[in-house]
Amino acid sequence: MNRLLALLSLPGLFFALPAQAQRTVRLLSPDKQLVYSLRITDTAALYSVTYKGTPLVVASPLSLSFRGEKDFGAHLKLGKTVLRDGEDDYSLMVGKTSHVHDRYRELTLPLEEKGVPHRMILLVVRAFDDGLAFRYEFPKQEGLGPAGGAGGALQLTAEDTRFCLAGDPRVKALLLPNFTSSHEGEYTTMSWSALKSDTLMDMPALFEFPGPVYMAITEAALLDYAGLYLEKHDQCLRGRLSPLPDGTGLCVQAGLPHHSPWRVLLISSRVGALIESNIITDLNEPCRIGDSSWIRPGKTTFPWWNGNVVPDTINAPGNNFVTAQYYIDFCARAGLQYHSVVEYGLHEWYTNDGAGFMPGPHADPTRPVPGLDMKQICDYAHQKGVGIRVWVHWAALYPHLDSAFAQFERWGLSGMMVDFMDRDDQKMVNIQTEILEKAARHHLHIQFHGAYKPTGLNRSYPNELTREGTLNYEVNKWDKRITPDHDLNMPFTRLLAGPTDYHLGGFRAVPDSLFRVQYTRPLMLGTRCHMLAMYVVLESALAMVCDYPDAYEGQPGFEFLQQVPTVWDETRVLDAAVDKYIVIARRKGDDWYIGGISNHDGREVAVPLGFLGKGVYSATLWKDAADAGTDPNHLEKEGRRMTGNDSLSVRMAPGGGFAARISLMR
Repeated sequence: MNRLLALLSLPGLFFALPAQAQRTVRLLSPDKQLVYSLRITDTAALYSVTYKGTPLVVASPLSLSFRGEKDFGAHLKLGKTVLRDGEDDYSLMVGKTSHVHDRYRELTLPLEEKGVPHRMILLVVRAFDDGLAFRYEFPKQEGLGPAGGAGGALQLTAEDTRFCLAGDPRVKALLLPNFTSSHEGEYTTMSWSALKSDTLMDMPALFEFPGPVYMAITEAALLDYAGLYLEKHDQCLRGRLSPLPDGTGLCVQAGLPHHSPWRVLLISSRVGALIESNIITDLNEPCRIGDSSWIRPGKTTFPWWNGNVVPDTINAPGNNFVTAQYYIDFCARAGLQYHSVVEYGLHEWYTNDGAGFMPGPHADPTRPVPGLDMKQICDYAHQKGVGIRVWVHWAALYPHLDSAFAQFERWGLSGMMVDFMDRDDQKMVNIQTEILEKAARHHLHIQFHGAYKPTGLNRSYPNELTREGTLNYEVNKWDKRITPDHDLNMPFTRLLAGPTDYHLGGFRAVPDSLFRVQYTRPLMLGTRCHMLAMYVVLESALAMVCDYPDAYEGQPGFEFLQQVPTVWDETRVLDAAVDKYIVIARRKGDDWYIGGISNHDGREVAVPLGFLGKGVYSATLWKDAADAGTDPNHLEKEGRRMTGNDSLSVRMAPGGGFAARISLMR
């Protein structure tokens, strides 16, 4: 049997050979339900994706544009392909599961131009049972780069990766006006045919096909490259790279070899499988931090949200020791891991001559405001078993990065929120990577705010505990936009990419008719049990407990916030209906935590508990009280004994939810 016939006989790989040339190749997932095919024509390389026989992406061209060169995508030939079976088996320090074991099949497709300059790019495709991913690899070559310079260089002006959707799926996505964005807004839900052309679409974006079949598009392993967006154009989605801010029109500049991030399609007939999937961390490199034993996930205060509320009896509230002491003592009593030093009186904790938190010419995070002794605060907190973290504007931090991190370590800080990044061009992507790498050297964790979606880097840099990129409960301080319906969009969109910071913990729920905007002690829509459940529904290794101590202590439900972990050994979506409700179970050790939230409608859900396994379990349930419609803070707490043969039936109020802790009885 010659080599070509041997390749044809490999399972999961199929070639059609018109005109004595390899023209079509197919790759099957390990379970053979997902099929990727690539067809080479004279004018384009076209790929398609089907799942269980349902077409999802059809005849979609791949094209790349380089400065000073013709586009790459036409008049190509397929070189020698390489097929391999792969297996991911690794541990995660922070995330929705502690150990991952996934199988995939990978096909490397060399795409080479038939004519001058004979550029060659590798298209690498991986098919998993719950989705697929592909990326472009740019080998070192003289034909690639301006004027075919020696050794080549990458100067990319566009990546026209297309996703031509089959039929008329239902779309749920965040639409944006431009590339400069905090990625905070309401999600749009409509049919694909009704979506306006040339509108920038953030990722992840969710598509629901008949069947139903669900597909989400996002990216993984965004390093030294520009962030990708989607845009409806010529009845397809085309990729749009975030341009560099220098006005040159370039999106990516790099030496060779180089590669793009992975373009990821999460696919399943069960929408919960997209949330459970580990593909995004699979596609990232192993941990790059040699010693990660110092990294401590947990929960943190964030007093800015509540308006820096302190008792009337406190001595001289402000950015000083006594204010920090009040919150540190609360953390110690409640078992919270961190207190955040942010601001007081709308001024940062560090020296800054700018306005509105924007850095002035002399902003310096190594110099606290007068009266604030950070070493004293850290020393006191450590005596209480509490860590201290700070908030900082990225543009104030970055010019002092090395000296600031060294000073933070000397003070004894544990980490920080880095805010107002608002970009994902290649330069900003590299700044974030540099922050993570240098922070790790000084044993500092990072929480990015005003930042783009996660792309799985918590595997490579587990000191990144969470990131924002959501319109969340901070908005309650100045607007009425965060509703239970908005909350429910999160698990089906933004959460698919990874950890989701959301300013959790507001304990003043009111009916819609009584909501009013107040900057101090903000009000909440949705019931208190809805809020409790959000700590399970969302994934974040650094969950905020944003309200002030007296808002929590002695209040029903606060004990759940004290108990709930922030990292998990296992995650299962027990039941979900897009736009209606979701129920998620997450395991830590022998304990399961369940969170369920509903939209504006009330409903009853029945949750089979077969996932518990053998044994008898003790369950504590926090659920909406019968009068939660008029008093949304009112909840009922009850205890039960259960086995895996039981089902948990719970009534959720409109905008409601429930939370449960289920422990194996010894």
